[in-house]
Amino acid sequence: MRVSIIGAGLGGLLAGAALSKEHDVDVYERLDIYGGRFTNLPYKGFQLTTGALHMIPQGPTGPLAELLKQVGAGVNIVRTDPMGCFMTKDNAQISFFNFRELLSSRAQARIPALMAKMLIPKKGTVSDMVWGDPEWLALSDSCCGWALSTLSVDTPAAEASGIIRHVIGGGPGKYNTPGVPMGGCGAVVDALAGVVEKNGGKIHLGSKVDSVLVEDGKAKGVAVDGEKRGADIVISDIGHRLTAGMYDARYLNPKYAGVLQKLRPSEGVKICLAAEEPLVGHPGVVFTPYTQRVNGMNEVTHIDPSLAPEGMHLTMTHQALRSGDVENEIKLGLQDIRNMFQGKKYSVLLVQTYRRDWPVNRIASGFDPGNLTPVKGLYVVGDGAKGRGYIEVEGVAAGVKNLLDALKARS
Repeated sequence: MRVSIIGAGLGGLLAGAALSKEHDVDVYERLDIYGGRFTNLPYKGFQLTTGALHMIPQGPTGPLAELLKQVGAGVNIVRTDPMGCFMTKDNAQISFFNFRELLSSRAQARIPALMAKMLIPKKGTVSDMVWGDPEWLALSDSCCGWALSTLSVDTPAAEASGIIRHVIGGGPGKYNTPGVPMGGCGAVVDALAGVVEKNGGKIHLGSKVDSVLVEDGKAKGVAVDGEKRGADIVISDIGHRLTAGMYDARYLNPKYAGVLQKLRPSEGVKICLAAEEPLVGHPGVVFTPYTQRVNGMNEVTHIDPSLAPEGMHLTMTHQALRSGDVENEIKLGLQDIRNMFQGKKYSVLLVQTYRRDWPVNRIASGFDPGNLTPVKGLYVVGDGAKGRGYIEVEGVAAGVKNLLDALKARS
């Protein structure tokens, strides 16, 4: 087949690397770089990122790592140790698995009931799952905010249950814990781009797709910078809503159009810090349940020192965006950092916001409509079509795998 892919983000490159083994693949990217919100951003000797946090949620045995292996993209993913910690009210750290130490005896008494609820898909939200209990909400908000850029009240309970089941049962060990790709996010997309090109595919940078060509309800290719380019199937990595704007509205059935109207992105703020002495002290995630805004942070330079200048550490904090007053959200996040790292020396490298057409996720986790569109032969991948029950880029990989399975079944 001739395959046209719109967007060279992680989803587009994963699909391109997989399909280029047997098909003619062209990937069109409007920017002058590939990787989208999953690549390195060199700045003052540090390797910052355009979006993600140099961490793969389920490490070397999760869906992304497995798909990278399948397509032949060699990436060394090193498991973090510890997996993660919680920061206490007095800025100490305890193991993620000792979370009960943060709870009163009253809240601890609910642990058996909560564990039972977490493993069974439920209606409602994570907030409902934890009974709206303020003690539990502090913990769940920090986890949801870090992992999904949504708060408990906005996160479907069924999605959270799916994530927990995949983490507990997803790898050879009991927990499928995070890992750091050596070389950062950029190493992942570089490896994928290399596979696409090795297989004879082409990545066209600085090439904007104007529209999807549709005849009799079937995708026939794309128009790129005014030039028509035929294809047997078209795969979009720019989300359902932007993709729908690329073809005639008469192909939008009412049900699908209604779904598009309800879709909302997840948005967030990332603050990058530089320090000579470690701020976190290890490469695992630190969840921060007692802050005003920051949900968590990591310091992956303990595993990959090349992501910072010699003798320096890179710390990244992340917070779900809670209001439209972005300046105040940033102000509160910076205040959290000052409170957490009192007496420590650091500098703020960069503050990055992810919203509107450059969000954390084009569709908040748990609401992805899948790969299909009303146009036959037009599919969506990426953070707008993740597999259910997976964290961030693991969901992107699972969504691509779902598409590959569907295409294989169709053939």
